[in-house]
Amino acid sequence: MIDLEFRNVCKQYTVRADHPIGDDAGGVLARQLRRFRPRNETFHAVREVSFQVRRGEALGIIGHNGAGKSTILKLLSSITAPSSGEITINGRLSALIEVGSGFHPELTGRENVFLSGSILGMRRREIAAKLDSIVDFAGVRQFIDTPVKRYSSGMYVRLGFAIAAHLEPDILLLDEVLAVGDAAFQAKCIQRIKELEALGTTIVFISHDLGAVERICDRVILMASGQIAAEGMPREVIKQYHDAVLSPGAAADADHAALERIWHDLATAPGDDVVRLRSARVRTRDGAITGSIDIRQPVAIEMSYEVLEDGRILIPNYHFVNDDGVHLFATQDVTSQWRHRARPAGRYSSTVWIPGNFLAAGRVTIDLAVSSHVPYAVVHIFKSRALSFTVADHFDGDAVRGDYIGEYPGVIRPMMEWSTEYEQPPVASLHHELHATG
Repeated sequence: MIDLEFRNVCKQYTVRADHPIGDDAGGVLARQLRRFRPRNETFHAVREVSFQVRRGEALGIIGHNGAGKSTILKLLSSITAPSSGEITINGRLSALIEVGSGFHPELTGRENVFLSGSILGMRRREIAAKLDSIVDFAGVRQFIDTPVKRYSSGMYVRLGFAIAAHLEPDILLLDEVLAVGDAAFQAKCIQRIKELEALGTTIVFISHDLGAVERICDRVILMASGQIAAEGMPREVIKQYHDAVLSPGAAADADHAALERIWHDLATAPGDDVVRLRSARVRTRDGAITGSIDIRQPVAIEMSYEVLEDGRILIPNYHFVNDDGVHLFATQDVTSQWRHRARPAGRYSSTVWIPGNFLAAGRVTIDLAVSSHVPYAVVHIFKSRALSFTVADHFDGDAVRGDYIGEYPGVIRPMMEWSTEYEQPPVASLHHELHATG
């Protein structure tokens, strides 16, 4: 059975298009008239979108800000109406677009549970039956009869999600609800969503948390410029999204999002009279150049360079930085046959392999360098932010995170060797120890 269907849905808005400040065509009088007759333009937030969601399916919708994701949710929840096309909804629908949006600051937590639950479509008897479960889920029992204006932001959002998490609608719409709360509570929320899914609830989940999307959803739609750019299995569509974001030319500054760089003109390539860069790239074992690297798989950073002057001992090196600007680590060639050898002029290629289950999930940027360390340190090449790629985490259970679904801390994520030994003590000695310490 189909619970939700979009058929050629469009949503357009009329926006004012201001004239350029320097536009003085027609003189002073014309400029004054334009102030009273502004020019309008049509903006398409959603354009000719069609999809279906089956009963019990979890659909994820991802994409850049402004891609049309939230507009789809507003259309489904009847906050706004389509400009054209048809929307079909079969079943009781509840939407959680802003956690705690129905709260009144002067009312207590208990009173807001009843108020917000009613706004979200629950009957009073249903709310009363679930009150204890809601309060325990939110962890605010001690403060349930305190006005929510005195709640911390964490308590506020936990209670808001707890109410929505205990709805039993046929269709549940969720927009970025996991962007709140700590890692433990986010994991709790995901578990509750999975429980609802197991009960047959149809879910539409919009989020920038791609790990949560992959964990929760059966199918994913990628939106771009108000249209469907891709649709399919979560991992495949998420990979397309990563590749689109990080492919050459996708970002405004190519230096910050390049997977492969080539310097055709030696005279302007990074370097000096001793050595200059020719190319650099990120690649996998099979030679593919991709912006999204599976966290479990090794990745190679490869740099080719032209040595212009004989007799130098040169050390290629790479520096890795995350999106927060943290210098993760540096690595240099101290293992190859060229470590202590002077190099003749010619072209060289140096590759380093970063093992799988080492880098943390997220974007990694690479600085490229070639230095001389003997008889003293000289940097011949330093190309900042030359390459970048994204490490994509997955929830198959065989990576470092195992079965943990919350935010995983740390700037690197190495796979360590663990061992746990078990020794069964005599039962009598356990009872004796318990009574002795009690």
